[in-house]
Amino acid sequence: MGQELEGKVAIVTGGASGIGRASVELFVREGAKVVFADIDSTQGEELAAKLGDNAIFQRTDVSNAGELQALVDIAVERLGGLDIMFNNAGISGAQHPRFLDDDLADFQRVVGTNLFGVMAGSRCAGRYMAQHGGGVILNNASIAGVLPGQAMMTYRATKAAVIHFSKSIAIDLAEYGIRVNCMAPGHIRTPLTAFSTPGMTPEQADRVKQAIGLAFDSNQPLKRTGRPEDVAQAALFLVSDRSAQVTGVVLPVDGGITAGDPVNHLTEIMAARERALQS
Repeated sequence: MGQELEGKVAIVTGGASGIGRASVELFVREGAKVVFADIDSTQGEELAAKLGDNAIFQRTDVSNAGELQALVDIAVERLGGLDIMFNNAGISGAQHPRFLDDDLADFQRVVGTNLFGVMAGSRCAGRYMAQHGGGVILNNASIAGVLPGQAMMTYRATKAAVIHFSKSIAIDLAEYGIRVNCMAPGHIRTPLTAFSTPGMTPEQADRVKQAIGLAFDSNQPLKRTGRPEDVAQAALFLVSDRSAQVTGVVLPVDGGITAGDPVNHLTEIMAARERALQS
């Protein structure tokens, strides 16, 4: 058991499942005391009971600035301070395959969680950190905010905004000794990327999982299934003292997707040339 975060107090939003849950568990193992938030009280309370005295669950809607401030107050009053703010909570919203079919009915909800929640959470944490010797803010974006593409335009827009916001406040808050970084996870297997629907049988859900896995691998150079724990390990580096000279970065955790196209187009071109010559 390592102790990279010994003596640190952290907040993790969206901490009841997926990347957030893996991060809460890892931060506690590494010595931190953690206040974690989610709208899922059942999973949140179950995780808090599992982790014991070093974890506090608080049901929180991150689109509400007052509820985010309450997280900071809990960390300070019950755990003695705040060193790390991991703004992880996010939602995908409606999954329209084409923009012209999107009625934008969930625009405010997606923006409220994915962008406002990050901005307000950073402000609440930053105000405390600025008066208490600094700290670390980590925001979770997505490769959808790095690479333009089709579908889920509101989600893409919010994640791109999180990236730009993170870089901007890294500059703005540096004078207070506050580091700010951002992650851009790729195809990580979480409930958000399961594409399952209520009513599916376990067999159907498993077939969907396998089919989507093949689709995910198609544009990922590293043919390895991304797990929440992979992102949690990257988060640990960015919030620990190992990254003391790192601020304003966007770290892809994506199996190489943002590195470039994994298809060898020269091979395809030469094969096409040979077919043309033989016809």
